[in-house]
Amino acid sequence: MKITLKDGSVKEYAESKTIIDIAFDISEGLARAACAGEIDGETADLRTLIEKDCTLNILTARDEAGLRVVRHTCSHVLAEAVKNLFPDAKLAIGPAIDTGYYYDFDAAPFSRDDLDKIEKEMKKIIKKGAKLEKFTLPREEAIAFMEEKGEPYKVELIRDLPEDSVISFYRQGDFVDLCAGPHLMSTKGIKAFKLTSSSGAYWRGDSNKAMLQRIYGSAFATKDELNEYLQYLEEVKKRDHNKLGREMELFTTVDVIGQGLPLLMPKGAKIIQTLQRWIEDEEDNNWGYIRTKTPLMAKSDLYQISGHWDHYKDGMFVLGDEETNKEVFALRPMTCPFQYYVYKASQKSYRDLPLRYSETSTLFRNEDSGEMHGLTRVRQFTISEGHLIVRPDQMVEEFKGCLALAKKCLTTLGLQDDVTYHLSKWDPDNTEKYIGDAEVWNETEGHIRNILTELEVPFVEDAGEAAFYGPKVDINAKNVYGKEDTMITIQWDALLAEQFDMYYIDQNGDKVRPYIIHRTSIGCYERTLAWLIEKYAGMFPTWLCPEQVRILPVSDKYLDYADKVENEMKANNILCTVDSRSEKIGYKIREARLAKIPYMLIVGEKEEAEGTVSVRSRFLGDEGAKGLQGFIDDVCREIRTKEIRKIEVQEQK
Repeated sequence: MKITLKDGSVKEYAESKTIIDIAFDISEGLARAACAGEIDGETADLRTLIEKDCTLNILTARDEAGLRVVRHTCSHVLAEAVKNLFPDAKLAIGPAIDTGYYYDFDAAPFSRDDLDKIEKEMKKIIKKGAKLEKFTLPREEAIAFMEEKGEPYKVELIRDLPEDSVISFYRQGDFVDLCAGPHLMSTKGIKAFKLTSSSGAYWRGDSNKAMLQRIYGSAFATKDELNEYLQYLEEVKKRDHNKLGREMELFTTVDVIGQGLPLLMPKGAKIIQTLQRWIEDEEDNNWGYIRTKTPLMAKSDLYQISGHWDHYKDGMFVLGDEETNKEVFALRPMTCPFQYYVYKASQKSYRDLPLRYSETSTLFRNEDSGEMHGLTRVRQFTISEGHLIVRPDQMVEEFKGCLALAKKCLTTLGLQDDVTYHLSKWDPDNTEKYIGDAEVWNETEGHIRNILTELEVPFVEDAGEAAFYGPKVDINAKNVYGKEDTMITIQWDALLAEQFDMYYIDQNGDKVRPYIIHRTSIGCYERTLAWLIEKYAGMFPTWLCPEQVRILPVSDKYLDYADKVENEMKANNILCTVDSRSEKIGYKIREARLAKIPYMLIVGEKEEAEGTVSVRSRFLGDEGAKGLQGFIDDVCREIRTKEIRKIEVQEQK
């Protein structure tokens, strides 16, 4: 038996060997550090017996796959600790994830004090160094085994497996868990871990099922790496839009109004207004869009024509009862069917196309309560929505134009380097989710693939993520916690025109079905605001700030001059306020810095006499005295060009 190692060397053995045996044969130090093996590219447990020629890589906690094994083992230690301290808790699932691991329990909510106690118990378990031992049972015996232990969630998982399955378990001391592995050889392999948080999570992600309690943690190869990660988490918390947005009074939520229905406060509303006016002007003046305004609801008949009633009804807010035979309405989850009827209101010629309809649309989607988060996942939101009705021969160039507009928006906001592009395709193994046949889907997906390749846009392909009527490009970004959301989408639709009997008259006088592009330019305004809060830690580019300049008179004697400066600012459309409180100037400066104001203008006797302002900015710190008009010209240019200034000087707190 020949074993080819990572460095290309070959080990030969006359008999079968486990991965851990081979690791010891290479070096004792490697064996002690080993977490798992990689056989022909597949991660495998160290206990795995190798019986034929293969390539083998011994994984340690320095390898990503090896670290996942450490984290998975840590999740089992977490489960054992919880069962020791809270015997009535029921076990659900506990996978390793990119940032660490979690485990779900059917138990009362866990406090931070509880997590600290669980951590201490985990340290005791790790110190004992129990070996992890794998064993298997036939499916029916596995069910009886978990029923005897009183673990209904494990029983449910086993029952979902085929009847001829052989079920694997791992034992560490007296604790046993259902698991496919791989795992460390013993709990002593866990060197540095921390429980970071807890939250509610629905069993199997289904809001109709039990609410469980999820404990998150992480583990690393060394304590230094763990401490670095914990410091990173502290920085993440400072940028979390759900926390920072409330502290900055950009938005809030109220229980009696409802989950997923945020209230934009004056500052947040001002940012959204600025974004909306910019997008509308950009689309209308530079990209050839024409604007529509359509109803917020429609009869179910409309959605039955579009197919949304069959494919998306559970995600809609339905008004009325179908069983009463009265008219049933639904709040709109999208604008496309409405804009189709704008198109159909008059006959169109091939010369009229492309028609680029755009609308600032308020939409409603019945998200599960467990999915709601701040501004990123809500039930009512506003979107820069558009639909392009085009001839088939125009489709490729218009699709490229939509990508170019999206890139322009991202670049202007400084977000272009924070996104990934995805070709979202249909799932040919689950065709009931879609309309149209395979030929149409393969052709349209091929067009998008060619466009992205031609434009040299790096992308990945995601099967099963298409809309029910066509493939799309999803432009995604991650929040500070690493969760990915779609920010902008551009969809290729060669099917819905048929269902709505949309056509144009071609040069031969024949009726021809148009193609449709569904797109956003900046996506959902609320989600974009959340993205911007986290990207800039609340220190938005000046043109987006709800307060761009704050004037700080050194005493009440200079309030008149401060008012004069304010009037000059407002005459030039600069968002400006005066801090007229009878406070010391140092206090006013600190307050303005905490409010993340781009510019502070200190005015006193000298400034009034000379017609100047003393400028402090978050970019350069103390910029000294400037003529009032010169400062106004500089800020107006910065706002007009939408410049993103870098912070070059970090002021001391």
